[in-house]
Amino acid sequence: MTEEAVQRLHAATARLLALEGCELYTYFPESGPVRRELYPRHMDHFKAGAQHRQRLFMAANRVGKTRSGAYEVAAHATGEYPSWWTGRVFPHRIDVWAAGKDTGTTKNILQKALVGAVGEDGTLSGGGMIPLDRVIHATRKPHNPGALDTVWVRHNDGGTSIIQFKSYEQGSKSFEGTEQHIVWFDEEPPLSCYSEAVVRTMTTSGLMIVTFTPLQGMSDVVSMFVSPAPEAAQYLHLTTAGWDHVPHLGEAEKAELLATTPPFQRDARSQGIPQLGSGAVWAFPESELRIPNFEIPPHWNKCFGLDVGGGAKATAAVWLAIEPSAGGRVIVTDSYKRESPEPAVHLSAIRARGEGIPGSGDAAALIVTAGDAEQLIRVYQRGGLDLELADKSVEAGIASVWQLFSDGRLKVFASCTEWWDEWRMYQRDAKGRIVKKNDHCMDATRYAIYSGIKRARPVTTKAQQRRVAFNRGRVGGSGSWMGS
Repeated sequence: MTEEAVQRLHAATARLLALEGCELYTYFPESGPVRRELYPRHMDHFKAGAQHRQRLFMAANRVGKTRSGAYEVAAHATGEYPSWWTGRVFPHRIDVWAAGKDTGTTKNILQKALVGAVGEDGTLSGGGMIPLDRVIHATRKPHNPGALDTVWVRHNDGGTSIIQFKSYEQGSKSFEGTEQHIVWFDEEPPLSCYSEAVVRTMTTSGLMIVTFTPLQGMSDVVSMFVSPAPEAAQYLHLTTAGWDHVPHLGEAEKAELLATTPPFQRDARSQGIPQLGSGAVWAFPESELRIPNFEIPPHWNKCFGLDVGGGAKATAAVWLAIEPSAGGRVIVTDSYKRESPEPAVHLSAIRARGEGIPGSGDAAALIVTAGDAEQLIRVYQRGGLDLELADKSVEAGIASVWQLFSDGRLKVFASCTEWWDEWRMYQRDAKGRIVKKNDHCMDATRYAIYSGIKRARPVTTKAQQRRVAFNRGRVGGSGSWMGS
């Protein structure tokens, strides 16, 4: 064997040793029990980087949010993008800040996720997202054994990417200074640190990557992504994920985790829903309210609530089914929400849910028609809706909804996406006032319960009528095969 061949063999052996345990080449595979198609929320987060500079992956514990952050940082720092990658691509070496809550969590979580275990003398043993043979040099933080300050990583373009580790305990001033291509915050940062870091990515058109479980509730950072200002929405992207969105958590493991989590933190830790605490209007665990869809029996009473928007405001409707027995269940069976100034658009959607269902709502606003200004309720009534104006007493309506929740009678179908999105963020401000943002389905629910239930009656849809007729025929009706 020639000397050149020996050198190539040694290089190949060193490469294999460097890649052993490297997660960059093993995560999100094409096939297998943890194949990437089973992680659609993670894929959404990555893909959004191509269009949005600031992204928040707000997720439950144990779903892999930190690993996803480390995966993306490693791909950018090395230039090693997988063939399926549709997110942002940096064709050159980059500068990165990776920051956690304090020095300890930064060392034990971010540093470990990126470069693996580090000895007290700064020796790297690999096992992180970045291949060990890509690490050119690393410096340690003084007086903190095993904590790294900066890591130099070889990029595919021949340059060297620089990753510096920081923490929020250093304050916003530590995020002043040099330009950065990426700032990765793992765990929720103070708004002052976040705002300062955003400035550092401006001139590079860089990325803000934020990954955390929302244990601080509707904080400034969470609110910024959940309810962005109109002028900021195009720059921000929110991805949420819970235990049911990943395949690597078994049912037994989820049950144990949930049982050992304080009740007030369960929605945040299991579903990535901000813990609203005392600010929540209806502070009940989502797990106690959500039920699987089932077919509503024809004899149950039905009604709907309507909150009419207009212009840039959304119009929303919520449908209820009420079990006719004393103390029977009240089920939110469907929800609708859309921004459109045209009543005809909403009329079509509402009538499609069932003809003749009585409704109550806020439809007293005026609309300018070809003839004159008239109340919207007249427009909807002429369109065939059995609609009356609701009692809009806010606190009385909220109390009525709360009582049904408290009694365990009010449940919500899992399929009511628009309803759940609003309910999770429905809260009061510091002065106890309802926050009037993204609450149209909540208002419609209040109208339906406080005013609509008294108008509710059995209404069968055309599909139900056909099924009833068919079933009657099967047990001996004039057209059945048994009666022929």
